[in-house]
Amino acid sequence: MALSLPWRRRAADDAVPTEDRQDGWTRHVRALNEAGIPEPGAAVAHQRPATAADEQALYDVAPSFVALLPWVEYLPDSQCMLLEDGVSVAAFFELTPLGTEGREAAWLATQGFDDLLVAYPTMEPVDLAAVAESPARIVLMIDEPAHIDALVAAARRFSVSFDVAIDVDMSSRFPAVHFGVRRSPIDTPQQALELARHIENSEGKVRLVGVMGYEAQIAGLQDDVPGKRIKSAMIRRMKRRSIAEIHKRRQSVITALRAAGHDLEFVNGGGTGSLESTAADPCVTEAAAGSGLYSPVLFDHFRQFRHEPALYFALSAARIPCEGVVTCAGGGYVASGPSGADRLPRPFLPTGGKLIELEGAGEVQTPVQFPPDLKLPLGAPVFFRHAKAGELAERFKYLLLMRGGRIVDEVPTYRGAGRCFF
Repeated sequence: MALSLPWRRRAADDAVPTEDRQDGWTRHVRALNEAGIPEPGAAVAHQRPATAADEQALYDVAPSFVALLPWVEYLPDSQCMLLEDGVSVAAFFELTPLGTEGREAAWLATQGFDDLLVAYPTMEPVDLAAVAESPARIVLMIDEPAHIDALVAAARRFSVSFDVAIDVDMSSRFPAVHFGVRRSPIDTPQQALELARHIENSEGKVRLVGVMGYEAQIAGLQDDVPGKRIKSAMIRRMKRRSIAEIHKRRQSVITALRAAGHDLEFVNGGGTGSLESTAADPCVTEAAAGSGLYSPVLFDHFRQFRHEPALYFALSAARIPCEGVVTCAGGGYVASGPSGADRLPRPFLPTGGKLIELEGAGEVQTPVQFPPDLKLPLGAPVFFRHAKAGELAERFKYLLLMRGGRIVDEVPTYRGAGRCFF
């Protein structure tokens, strides 16, 4: 008995006209493009087809460094490898980079400091453990909710609470110019309030006590450089605009936080080159200075101030390669920041000395050109001024303190104290 269906049979796919199928594919590709998704196969359209060798390469394993060593066997008791000579051994270690901001402050607390502000955020457990265990008051910096979450977890682990300050961005954005440094993502009152609400939800594990705003473009940018009159004038003009803008920004953030009920104990700002303008902001309660405490070379070319240099280093005259040139041992102590001649040390005494442009200050030697009538004997000291202060303290173990032309004390640097925090 034959049965018939009550509906019409669907035509086979082969019966669909080719142009209709092509229209469907075209619509699909168009929809992908509108969503920002490339056409299927576009990423490999111009690549050669895969081969069996390509497939096998996916399973290949690079040889271990251990396999390249002349080792004989593993010694479980000492956890070392016995080498081929039957005497020497090799050990292997895994190096893990760690943040050091909190540990530095905790160590400073052991040196007698009892009220410390850490200028950069840290989320490293060992850092937070050092702060939690320190008897000193250490205020940590934040600018992201993730920073707060890490502090809350550490506070629960160590049964403590952390005091924090919000880092507010103080850079200015002019047409085609980011005038400042890239530090914090917080630059509006609304962003600061949102971060403060995240702190409020920490159940007392994190407490907001302050705000920091570092105006690097004012504090560290030279604006009266010899031979660069036009550029210096442009920088001074941008500084004036920036100072007016960032004062308003900082004040608006502080006003919003206090209006929301946050009792701020301090507002920190400034750097060496901006002490004068930062102190003029009525909402700032404390101003900070770093490299300029020694007034190194980079601070010679600020129009609004000139401080007396207070730090020098000496190199020994090791060679006299030709008349008028003395080659000193070492000296390549280049300052951080954008590379340039202004980051090099500058000869100070005897007067009249200058670096040779094509050599500069080198790792093993620094040639200095002097007036021809200066006769400097081998072994004589040549005194230099460094471009910035921090890098110099990384090179020498001690600073000699002088008064009235006499050495009155000797104090260790971090290097001299056996400390390295970066």
